[in-house]
Amino acid sequence: MRVVFALVVCGALPLCAVGWYLPGVAPKNYQKSEPVELTVNKLTSVQTQLPYSYYHLPFCRPEAIDRSPENIGEVLAGDVIQSSSYDIKMLEEKTCTTLCTVPLKDKADSGKDKDEDKQAKEGGRDKPALNEFKRAIKEEYFVNWIVDNLPAAMKYPISEDNFAYIAGFPVGYATDGDKAEDKTAFLHNHVDILLKYHPIKTHPTMSQLDFGVTTEAYRIVGFEVKPRSISWPADKIKDIRPNADCSNLISDNGMVPLDLEKGDAEQVLFSYSVQWEESEIKWASRWDPYLNMTDSRIHWFSIVNSLMVVVFLSGMIALILIRILLRDISRYNADGLVVDTLEGQQEETGWKLVHADVFRPPPGSSLLAVCVASGLQILGMTVVTVAISALGLVSPARRGGLLVAMLVLFAGMGCMAGYMGARLHKYFEQSKLSHMINHGMKPQSLKGVYHDGEEVDVIVTGAYGQTSVSWMTAVLFPGLTFAIFFVLDLFIWAKNSSGAVPFSTLVTLLVLWFGMSVPLVMLGASMGYKKASYKNPVRTNQIPRNIPQQHWLTHPLLNCLVGGILPFGAVFTELLFILSSIWQHQFYYLFGFLFLVLAILVLTCAETSIAFTYVHLTSENYHWWWRSFLASGTSALYVFLYSVLYSTTRLNLTGFVPQLIYYGYTTIISYAFFLLTGAVGFLATLMFVRAIYASVKVD
Repeated sequence: MRVVFALVVCGALPLCAVGWYLPGVAPKNYQKSEPVELTVNKLTSVQTQLPYSYYHLPFCRPEAIDRSPENIGEVLAGDVIQSSSYDIKMLEEKTCTTLCTVPLKDKADSGKDKDEDKQAKEGGRDKPALNEFKRAIKEEYFVNWIVDNLPAAMKYPISEDNFAYIAGFPVGYATDGDKAEDKTAFLHNHVDILLKYHPIKTHPTMSQLDFGVTTEAYRIVGFEVKPRSISWPADKIKDIRPNADCSNLISDNGMVPLDLEKGDAEQVLFSYSVQWEESEIKWASRWDPYLNMTDSRIHWFSIVNSLMVVVFLSGMIALILIRILLRDISRYNADGLVVDTLEGQQEETGWKLVHADVFRPPPGSSLLAVCVASGLQILGMTVVTVAISALGLVSPARRGGLLVAMLVLFAGMGCMAGYMGARLHKYFEQSKLSHMINHGMKPQSLKGVYHDGEEVDVIVTGAYGQTSVSWMTAVLFPGLTFAIFFVLDLFIWAKNSSGAVPFSTLVTLLVLWFGMSVPLVMLGASMGYKKASYKNPVRTNQIPRNIPQQHWLTHPLLNCLVGGILPFGAVFTELLFILSSIWQHQFYYLFGFLFLVLAILVLTCAETSIAFTYVHLTSENYHWWWRSFLASGTSALYVFLYSVLYSTTRLNLTGFVPQLIYYGYTTIISYAFFLLTGAVGFLATLMFVRAIYASVKVD
């Protein structure tokens, strides 16, 4: 275990190369009247799950669009952060200021040089602006802005003294209708911007000290928006210029919304207002309102529900270990009975009779070793990611930081996966070798296995040798994941979405895989094969024992389906919030709760597999290897089915590509969950079986 712990630490070391952004470390101080930059991010939709850049729609564009550099996590999330033409200065309020006018019926020509026209056409801007806006509104696209690294959010009350934030604001709203063409679209062309600030005292310079001047700076701690739809008078906006005051237009026309279905508007005027509000929230705590839980009782209910499952299973395990196993072992050893003798066989029944077959290597032992190693790699990545997130080392202010941490951690955990895969593969081959040597059979020649403390030849009876198992460990999970990801990326690219990962990022992922993960897997495998193999506590007979007729309740398929319910029941409540965070773009940062749920999940998987394995052994069925893996791993099936239910009840996915994206990524998540839970169940059961048979005296 010390070796495994050391490998976990080594796997986490690459995170030192990831620049941490801790809340409260690098605040930006603003002086009065200092410009405050408002940047625009991607357009998102729950219906389509296809993000687009902000200027994919014919919004007002600045003279020159500057694009902020994105890390690999932001690229994978489809973020496109660009400059805007909004003019905001610290503590300077604006009642109503025009931004620009955009033609609705003609093509949304930018009016700039040819390069900008080309960029507009490539972004889908070659269609009339009216149709583009109507399509975005009916597909429920949201606009995402950023000020001082804070996302724009709409506030909505959830009680008299509590509220929550929704990320971004909708492009517009549509009336109810059975079909998209029956809906009336209204465009949000005015945004009320509320910026909250916290004043601080800064250290004055020497010259300021001479005159007794104290300087005061301001930090932005909140960014709220309230969109509105306003139908401006056509005769008054025809010749209006940008950055002009439009307060009189609002008073003249009131709050009549801009109906895009009427078709009489030739152009639309975009405007905004800016209001500043002093806040007691300090800069280090400015993310707290965004991450505020709607109701913590739901999460506590999830924890209590999961703990009840663990207590129930723990009671079963305690009953098995204390009242049955320890009693049987004590009586068995005290009476001096030996199962190999006729008296022992007549006296004893159940799990003790299969001692000579319980460690017989299963079919597909090499694949089982690879699956367990891959699951352990995913488990290590998950535990460390959730732990450092719960400690606040991965800040929500660093967009894409969580994805970067997961990728680097997964690659770093390859060393642990290679080590475990090699140890298990060598253990299975050693069991075959010991069985052949004990029965006078001559093994084939390959170096590297120890028998009775001395190095002997390996017997490679499986389909994979040492190198093949190491390579399978390196490519089993990431290979299938990358294949699904690449196919989905082709469909997203065909939709001209910003979510399409560019070729350079794909190359970066491949370099991270083959340049870091694969070498670490090979390093761990080399260490594992050099270690002495685990020694079975009992010998294996040459001829397999006949398995008696089994009751239908012990059927493998039924046991796996029933066993998978328990781990799923421990996480399904928290799974709802995670799915909402992924697919409905909601804020989620409850990693403290998530760490508790993860710990409960590990305990549940271990106890479930142990309980079902004991039932099989008492039925004199020694085919427990794969069943211990599947008993807890089948919970991934329920995760997938729950995701299907979530899609039909919570999401309104329209079109083939959105459905493909959802179920493609759901397959990856379920696949990872299958390997993780299966590995936990198998390793716990292996330790349990070795412990109980090591306690029995067998000749």
